Amino acid sequence: MRDLKIVVLFVILVSSCKLNEDKNKHKEPVFVNHVDPFIGTGGHGHTYPGVTVPFGMVQLSPDNGISAWDWCSGYHYSDSVIVGFSHLHLSGTGIGDLADILLMPVNKKVDLTITSTSRNDLPYKSQYSHVNEKAVPGSYQVFLEDPKINVELTASQRTAYHKYTFAKGDEQSVILDLGYAINWDKAVKTNLTLEDEYTVSGYRFSTGWAKNQKVFFVAQFSKPISKQVLVANHRVIGTKTAEGEKTSAQLFFDTKDNPELLVKVAVSSVSVANAKENLDSGAFKFDAVKKAATDSWEASLEKIQVETPIDSLKTIFYTALYHAQVAPVTYSDKNGQYRKENDSIVTAKNYTAYSTLSLWDTFRAENPLLTLIAPDKVSDIINSMLSYYETKKILPVWTLAANETNTMTGYHSIPVIVDAYLKGIKGFDAEKAYQAMKTTMMQNERGLDLYKQFGYIPYNLLDESVTITLEYAYDDWCVAQMAKALGKQDDYNYFLKRSKAYQFLFNSKTGFMRGKSEDGKSWNEPFDPKHSNHREHTDYTEGNAWQHSWFVPQDVKDFIGLHGSNEIFTNRLEKLFTESSEITGNNISADISGLIGQYAHGNEPSHHIAYLFNKAGKPWRTQYWVRHILDTQYNTTPNGLSGNEDCGQMSAWYIFSSLGFYPMNPASGEYEIGSPIFEKSTITLEGGKTFVIEAENVSKDNFYIQSATLNGESFNQTTISHKQITQGGTLHFVMGSKPNENWGLTINNKK
Repeated sequence: MRDLKIVVLFVILVSSCKLNEDKNKHKEPVFVNHVDPFIGTGGHGHTYPGVTVPFGMVQLSPDNGISAWDWCSGYHYSDSVIVGFSHLHLSGTGIGDLADILLMPVNKKVDLTITSTSRNDLPYKSQYSHVNEKAVPGSYQVFLEDPKINVELTASQRTAYHKYTFAKGDEQSVILDLGYAINWDKAVKTNLTLEDEYTVSGYRFSTGWAKNQKVFFVAQFSKPISKQVLVANHRVIGTKTAEGEKTSAQLFFDTKDNPELLVKVAVSSVSVANAKENLDSGAFKFDAVKKAATDSWEASLEKIQVETPIDSLKTIFYTALYHAQVAPVTYSDKNGQYRKENDSIVTAKNYTAYSTLSLWDTFRAENPLLTLIAPDKVSDIINSMLSYYETKKILPVWTLAANETNTMTGYHSIPVIVDAYLKGIKGFDAEKAYQAMKTTMMQNERGLDLYKQFGYIPYNLLDESVTITLEYAYDDWCVAQMAKALGKQDDYNYFLKRSKAYQFLFNSKTGFMRGKSEDGKSWNEPFDPKHSNHREHTDYTEGNAWQHSWFVPQDVKDFIGLHGSNEIFTNRLEKLFTESSEITGNNISADISGLIGQYAHGNEPSHHIAYLFNKAGKPWRTQYWVRHILDTQYNTTPNGLSGNEDCGQMSAWYIFSSLGFYPMNPASGEYEIGSPIFEKSTITLEGGKTFVIEAENVSKDNFYIQSATLNGESFNQTTISHKQITQGGTLHFVMGSKPNENWGLTINNKK
């Protein structure tokens, strides 16, 4: 009898373990429920609400059909019209390209031969309401009011899925419009081919900000096409292939007493054949793909777990973590092939090629964030940049679909490479990367000839001379650090000397970085530090002297010395935040947004500035201003971002800063301590280690650090290294309502 009881208990124990195991395998999502993809779709956030998976190739999202700056993603929350759902989108940029391969379900025959000059002319547009619209990571749904069709979207890494539910008895039809374009994007050659009763393929070649964009696609339907109308250049074509600058089609389907029609679409930069290979095989398992997409986001979001009783903070944080992982995007096909700007086809061997590299923005915090939460992606991104270098012999600036746009200043692929190398990330050829960096900074393009000749860029010889000089100086410092690490002493000395270029432009009388003439003596006059002239006849990029005079992250000690003392430096820093927010000029940059005084959080050049107080002996002022920015520049509404999201940078600032540290010098391997807002945060690292940040007594009022310990030992400094974090452990802060002006000064006194 006793033996029988033991057996029964054993069976119960095993069954219980099995149930728990199954429960863990099928656990309900937690972190995706805190994400609101509509944050940033209003204001100047420029995000899209549609679907993708982490770093996915397709970004399937609704398009409003408006050509305007705030519709750069194709969608703006203020709108109430949808013209279709296209498969490629930019997240939070100021750029109007993409919106390729537009599909739109309709329930009637429409005339596609009409020449449209605005969306008002499009016969397939529809009203919609946000009441009947829902977005979560990996899933989007909207009800189209005019045709009364419910639309659901999801995606895998390279395949987009549509599910249309028509009203009972309605005609079922889909518009495919390859001529559709927004902003400065323009189709130059398109093709539609009806391959069989279930399949349409083709391509869309376009020009715009990126001059040579080629997208091949295949669309497969769950029902046979019963009839079709193909249009090329506004004329109906009687064949099953249409080709021209603009092509479109209306496809009709038998209802078969089934109100649902499903579509799956894959794209490729190489060929229709590759698009077919990218297309998920098998049946239209919409719900299974939707669940897989949700699961992939859950796995990506749970890498950082924050604990707070304030739900809005969780929403802001996890939406930021979501936005930080939608770009860059997968660019190489399943077989590794992808197209370069010169139309050569290459194969990514042992890595995935990525595109949409908004480096002027993302080198600051987005790329450093990936070294923590997605280190496996970092070497792939670097190999993608080195592949570009192989063709151009210059590292990329801002690449889209492997096209160099040359948008923005500096060569900030360099700090991304150096940051990864110094953090020990493998998977790329360090010597090759170094030669690419050195060659890039030694060429004569984009003002580097002037920079080498004068030691700075004279304002009378090139626009935006101050910003460009400061950013080249930082890039030089980065090259010097890698040269040192590789034992190249002469190169180290050379680039380190060049990295002092900022000294030429500092005007001690005014305290600003200013445009200097080629004579090396005279300044650009008259001078108004609040003046902005967007991208022309100006010394500053998308900003003014107030915002651009602080970019010397490589040597803050020397920078402070130029001001004369810590006190003078911090007084000027305070004035940045307390000065009136008036911006002067007749062509003010729209990118100057999120103003706190003259500090502009809505644009990236300001992002490191609040952390400079740490280096000048006043870390409590960093704590004050960082918390103020966290509280005022982010919220849970569609207007929840104070400027362009810019492929993850705006969100990466929030992620780091809310945890309590930030990469002020993004290639230094160190983070500056700020002011954590969560009671507890846990970062899951490679190898299963965790790094925990605790903030005892933290609240809206208790944002000043009173004391800290790292793994139980006293921690009295304002920097923490990447190595310390990745080794795992616990950083414990005690927070209070009044500043402790003695905390954090240890390391500053040593330097």
